[in-house]
Amino acid sequence: MVLEPTTVSASRFKAQCLAILDRVERTRTPVVVTKYGRPVAQVVPVDVGPEHRDTRGSVELLVREDEAYYGTGEDWEADPPAR
Repeated sequence: MVLEPTTVSASRFKAQCLAILDRVERTRTPVVVTKYGRPVAQVVPVDVGPEHRDTRGSVELLVREDEAYYGTGEDWEADPPAR
């Protein structure tokens, strides 16, 4: 049985990452992480058998620009002034 994924904001995921990972493992329910309401990642349970399946290449980026992952869209005091 596949459960519908739950949705969590990136800021909540950052603050509660380990608890969310534990919940995904325990409940086998995927979690979709969003930024500004747009899905950017999905955390899914890994089906590990006795061979400990290799997960390299199993992550798919949904956004290509680094700014979408790391930027907040706001100026920081540490940023150089715009010219």
